[in-house]
Amino acid sequence: MQDLITLVIASHNKGKKSEIIDLLKNFPVLIKNLDDFGSIPPVEEDGHTFTENAYKKASITAKILGLPALADDSGIMVEALGGAPGIHSARYAGKNATDEQRCSKLLKAMQGKKNRRAAFKCAISIAVPSGSALTYLGDCEGLIGEKPVGSNGFGYDPIFYSPLYRKTFAELDIKEKSLISHRGKALKQIRDEFDKILIWIRQNRNAPKK
Repeated sequence: MQDLITLVIASHNKGKKSEIIDLLKNFPVLIKNLDDFGSIPPVEEDGHTFTENAYKKASITAKILGLPALADDSGIMVEALGGAPGIHSARYAGKNATDEQRCSKLLKAMQGKKNRRAAFKCAISIAVPSGSALTYLGDCEGLIGEKPVGSNGFGYDPIFYSPLYRKTFAELDIKEKSLISHRGKALKQIRDEFDKILIWIRQNRNAPKK
C-alpha cells in the first residue's frame, strides 16, 4: 500500500482547502492548510507574473514546513487597460479594499471604452522543500460588463461576462463556473495528472535543499 502524502495548501482559505479535498478525494493524499500549523510569516507577493508569485508562496511554505505545498495566484487582465490590473488585481483599489470597491474602480477605468475584452489568469505551483516545483496554468476569456450583475462568486465575478453562458461569473453556480474558469481549468490539469504528481513528490520530497 502506498504511503499517504501530506500536501499543504499555502493559504488560510477554508474554501480552497475544501475544493482541493473534493478534487483529490480518490488519491492517497492528506490535504492541510496553514491553519493546521503554527504561526507562519506571510509571503510577500512581489513577483512580476502569476507564476512567480504562486511558486514563491508554494516553495517558501514547503521549505518552512518540510512538506509539499500548493499555492495559486490569479487575477484579471483587461485588454483596453494594457493588461491591468493583472498581478495587482487583489490590491487594485488599495490593500484593504472590498470586492465591490475593486469592481467599481475597474468599471470607472473602463468608462467610454468600446473594447471590453478581458481574461482571468491563474497559475498553480506545487513545490517540495528542495525548491523543485510543478506549475499549472489556466485562463478564461470574457468581457467586462457595464455594471455588476449577480451575487455568487467573489472578486471581479460580478463584472466578468462569459459569452459562453451569456452570464457574468457571479450569475453562475459553482459547477458551471468550475467548468470554464481559469482556476477550474488549472485544477483539472492537476487532477488528471495527480498519479504522476504523486510519483514526482515521492521522488523529490527528500532531495537536498537548494
